[in-house]
Amino acid sequence: CAGGNELQLADHIELSDFFRKTYGPTGACNARPFEGNRSWAGARPEVRVIGYDAHGVAAHIGALRRFIKVGGVDLLVAELGLYGVRPDLEGLGISHSMRVMHPVLQELGVPFLFGTVRPALQKHLTRLVGRGGLATVVSGVRVRSTVPDVNTEFPPVRVEDVLIVVFPMARPMSDWPTGTTIDRNGP
Repeated sequence: CAGGNELQLADHIELSDFFRKTYGPTGACNARPFEGNRSWAGARPEVRVIGYDAHGVAAHIGALRRFIKVGGVDLLVAELGLYGVRPDLEGLGISHSMRVMHPVLQELGVPFLFGTVRPALQKHLTRLVGRGGLATVVSGVRVRSTVPDVNTEFPPVRVEDVLIVVFPMARPMSDWPTGTTIDRNGP
């Protein structure tokens, strides 16, 4: 595990390369945020779990505390993102990184972990979190976010139809607010 300020320049360069290679096959625009040795897409993660093997970065997941608005309720969460597994390792059980990260995330003192995933990953996600009731996948909720780079050709806010993943930490899933929209209050 690494905190946001513990990475050196060489770490950012290696992670940037990892994300371009991991996200690039899903579309060139998905790899673009990691150009110029940048190892984050929107906000920098507060905590990262990075798995290494003899070939370098094998897997990564990051977390950042933030307030989101679910329906009309402000809620503190640790938002999960930048999840990736090196393509040659997919399907080999590396997804247990969430279980490894769980004790570190408990130290953040948040009631829930929250993440979004493209609907195309529903089958993979359901397998990952379904084992042992680690999390709940919520569908039918739209997520509003500000666009990280303002451009006069596009609106400053985007609304996405994604799958929501909620990991109860200090509160039970029954305390998760109901609503059809989640506002990230940022990028």
